[in-house]
Amino acid sequence: MSAADLIGWGATGLFAASYFVRDPRRLRLMQAGAALVWIAYGLMLGAAPVIGANAAVAALALFSLRRTHGPGQTT
Repeated sequence: MSAADLIGWGATGLFAASYFVRDPRRLRLMQAGAALVWIAYGLMLGAAPVIGANAAVAALALFSLRRTHGPGQTT
């Protein structure tokens, strides 16, 4: 198994595990983390669609985390 394969399977595991996260903040963090691992996988393969799609997912997860749990908010 190649290093890229290990990265890809790791990203898959993080993504799958996110279905068990109930706390919205942790869910967004896990989504962003999994997307970053997918970006690493895409870079290793030179796969622009994988990189682009997961850059968008990571950005949206982090944006929604900031919007939902930003400064001055208690929820």
